[in-house]
Amino acid sequence: MSITETQLYTALVTPMQENGDLHLDDMASLIHRQSEAGNGVLVLGSTGEGLALSLEDKKQVVKTATSLNVDVPIMVGVGGFNLREQLEWIEYCQEFDVDSFLLVTPLYAKPGAKGQVQWFQSLLDASDKPCMLYNVPSRTGVKMSPLVLEELSGHPNFSAVKEASGSIDDFLTYRKSSSDIAFYSGDDGMMPFFAMAGCEGLVSVASNVWPEETHRYLDWCLDGRGPELLPLWQECAGALFKGPNPVPVKVLLEEKGWINTATLHPPLTTEDVEDVSLLKNADNMVQRWYQKSE
Repeated sequence: MSITETQLYTALVTPMQENGDLHLDDMASLIHRQSEAGNGVLVLGSTGEGLALSLEDKKQVVKTATSLNVDVPIMVGVGGFNLREQLEWIEYCQEFDVDSFLLVTPLYAKPGAKGQVQWFQSLLDASDKPCMLYNVPSRTGVKMSPLVLEELSGHPNFSAVKEASGSIDDFLTYRKSSSDIAFYSGDDGMMPFFAMAGCEGLVSVASNVWPEETHRYLDWCLDGRGPELLPLWQECAGALFKGPNPVPVKVLLEEKGWINTATLHPPLTTEDVEDVSLLKNADNMVQRWYQKSE
C-alpha cells in the first residue's frame, strides 16, 4: 500500500499498565478506533515513546499492531543514532505485515548534509517498504538538509516527508527541493497553513483523542476551509501540548476511558499536566464543533 493512499496517520500513544509494562489490549482497542475512523496508524514514533521502550517491548508493539487485520496501513517508526541497530530493526519489522516506515533525522549527533544523505540512503536501501522521512529539529537538534531531498527524491522507497519544524518557510524550501515527494504536516494546529502551501496530509497527535473529528478537520483543510477552523483547532490542539508530548494526550485518553492508565516511561510524568480542565474543555469544544459540522 502506498503511503499517500492515506492522508491521515495517527502517531499512536503506547498504552502501559501501572507498572510500566505494555497494555496490549488497550493498544489493540486504540488501533481499532483509528481503523473505524479511516486513519492510518504510526506506532513507535515520539508520541509512542518509541525510544523509551525496550527492544522486546518494541517488538511486541509491532507484532500486536500487525496481527489485528485492520483495513488501514501500519507505519513503524525508525529512530535513533546507531545505524546498525536501525538497519536490524527494519529487517525485523519486515518479517511482519508492516506497510511503511517513518525514518527520522539522526538524533543527538547533529550530522551535516552529507551525513544525513548517507544515513537516509542506508535506511532506504534496507527497506522494501515505502518510507516517510521525518524532519523534527526540536527533538533531533538538527534540521533535515534540503540536500537529502535533492539527492534521494528519486529513490524508489522515498515516498513522503513529515514536516514538523513549525516553519512555513522551511516547508516551502523543502517543496522547492523536490516537487515529486508528498508532504505531510507533523503539526495539527499548522495544518490550515500547510494545506494552503501544498501539503497533502497530516501525521496527527490530536487524532489519538479525536479520531473522526481530526479526519474531518483534515478534509476541511484540504478543501480550503482551514482558515475558518484556525481559532478552534489551534486552541484545542495547543491544549494537547501544554505539557511534553504525549503526556497530555495520555491524560485525556484516560479521562475519556479509552485507556486504563496514563502511565508513561520516565522521564515523562503525568505531574507535568497541572490543569486537566483545559483538556476536558478542549475535548468538549471539538465534540461540539464536530456535531455542528455534520
